[in-house]
Amino acid sequence: MLSWSPELLPYDAGAMVVDACFGSAPLRAQAEAEVGVTGCHAALAETGSLVLLSGPGSSQTVSLLPPLHVALVRPQDLCFGMGEFFESHAAQMAEASCCTFVTGPSRTADIELSLTIGVHGPGRVVVIVGNS
Repeated sequence: MLSWSPELLPYDAGAMVVDACFGSAPLRAQAEAEVGVTGCHAALAETGSLVLLSGPGSSQTVSLLPPLHVALVRPQDLCFGMGEFFESHAAQMAEASCCTFVTGPSRTADIELSLTIGVHGPGRVVVIVGNS
């Protein structure tokens, strides 16, 4: 398991990832992870997208490298759309090293027009929305 830093995960989920490696671990250890666990900075109702801002303790590789991405979402992280997110998170975005919008597994049909899922990032994304 690869995870954001425990203190950045909602719902005290950090207690469940104590044996995980983190974004600061050697790349070899990160590459061996089968599951990536993150929180999110916003969840956009309009598109079903998650917004993940990279920074200390919230490495981008956690959501992109393992074949399964599990995102923990708090109700207060819900926004209607990108405009609302940009307006309410401008300062956080300016400080982030990267902003990633996740709208499910990547899809491509570039190779012989055959649909392939999960080529760029995880093949499965699971979103858990808690109640507080």
